[in-house]
Amino acid sequence: MVPLPTPGEAKRAILDTYTKEHSAEYQAQAWIDLARKLHKEHPEATDPANVKSVLIKTSHHTHYVIGSGANDPQKYSPTASRETLDHSIPYIFTVALQDGAWHHVDSYAPDRAARPDTVDLWLKVTTEEDPEWTRRYHSLDINEKAFGGSVEITLTDGTIITDEIAVADAHPLGARPFAREQYITKFRTLAAGLVEDTEIERFLAAVERLPELGPGELDQLNITAAPGVIDLGAAPKGLF
Repeated sequence: MVPLPTPGEAKRAILDTYTKEHSAEYQAQAWIDLARKLHKEHPEATDPANVKSVLIKTSHHTHYVIGSGANDPQKYSPTASRETLDHSIPYIFTVALQDGAWHHVDSYAPDRAARPDTVDLWLKVTTEEDPEWTRRYHSLDINEKAFGGSVEITLTDGTIITDEIAVADAHPLGARPFAREQYITKFRTLAAGLVEDTEIERFLAAVERLPELGPGELDQLNITAAPGVIDLGAAPKGLF
């Protein structure tokens, strides 16, 4: 059964969804943001020669599905597929920590994953479940529901760096909630090289006019790829 708003009730279901700023599993969003913050504040932690261990304390779901609790050696393999790396917090946190950023293509590139210093640091990252972060993960209170956790980076000189994050920066309660400007920037970034500039502008103009579009105009929300991007001869037939 799908719950629908009663007559006159505001349609607020969209508020129960969360923006993905980064091209990665949603539970990784906050960790990318925390890693790029640590990249600026503690550049020494980006060099595996300086790091003894990295312990991420997080929710049951994050630990067992995309963390070391999954007991999946592929989550630590530099030859793993993009789909697997997308579900590896140890990999994602390592790359975001070293690069101070996350890119939907470059961060998954085989040569990026296989970089020796990255592999060395990656293998030092583990996760564990923290009951409080699990409780917050399942909370129905938007003000405390969390998808992050805390991190403890132990350096070889004995220094311990700690920090935490509850929600991604783009989250409505995050450090930098997404607004229209960020959504447009994300679209332009993902469309670059795949959609011609004129088509990008046409689509954005149609979106800006969405409340005014009438019957027979919704096809304006379709996007045409640039010539040569899609090989129609190799495309699947039908929906499946």
